[in-house]
Amino acid sequence: MFDYHLHSNFSADCDTPMEKTVEAAIKLGLNEICFTEHIDEDYPDPTIDFTLDLPAYDKKIKAMQSNYKDRIKIRKGLEIGVQPHLLNDCQEIIDAEPFDFVICSMHTTGKKALHAGDFFAERIIDEAYLQYYEELLYCITHFKGFQVLGHLDLVRRYTKGKEVKKDFHDVIEQIFKTIIPNEKGIEVNTSGYRYGLSSAMPSVDILKLYKQCGGEIITVGSDSHVASTVGKGIQETMELLNRIGFKYITTFENKQPIFHRI
Repeated sequence: MFDYHLHSNFSADCDTPMEKTVEAAIKLGLNEICFTEHIDEDYPDPTIDFTLDLPAYDKKIKAMQSNYKDRIKIRKGLEIGVQPHLLNDCQEIIDAEPFDFVICSMHTTGKKALHAGDFFAERIIDEAYLQYYEELLYCITHFKGFQVLGHLDLVRRYTKGKEVKKDFHDVIEQIFKTIIPNEKGIEVNTSGYRYGLSSAMPSVDILKLYKQCGGEIITVGSDSHVASTVGKGIQETMELLNRIGFKYITTFENKQPIFHRI
């Protein structure tokens, strides 16, 4: 059992000390966790500063690894927010620090924060989805410094209850055909359930499409910002992946995949 998407008070949107998250993971019997703190440069909400004190983060992770070495494996990760005009900066950040694992997430589209709702209010819903996926495709075509794509269909979280006419599998397939040959994967983000969606992110049809395209690298993470949600949905997601036909779950060390049979 692994939880590969966790935040602590090193992320701007989280107040939870690492110790609480680690203790919760140990109590649940998790074998390995990865902290994936936020960096989201030029974030269009001035009330949130998604910068990260990288030296302090590195020091803290090393201390946690030492303190808990006999109880749980702790990896150092990063969730980097991409925008088309920031890709060189993103690569420089990745190259400047050692990480075990990097999640590539897109929290903004058209230079607007998805959580604020303005992006969707100004567009027909299907047009908004298409722009999101096309912008993500551009980013992953020109940025390679990650291991998996985070919560691929994040747009669902901010538009739940609204009818979307298309499935956008055509552009999502292009995304998969871009990342798979480069040995990149996707995550299943179980927070979808916590936000009232009918599934984790991405949805089952997208997971099946990823499998059909030959995708094998897949991680599972709760995207927890509080200790009480660590590990939530992980077991159910492992069972789902097995039913779809995935044989392995992936963890990372020094950005290299390690495959574990489901």
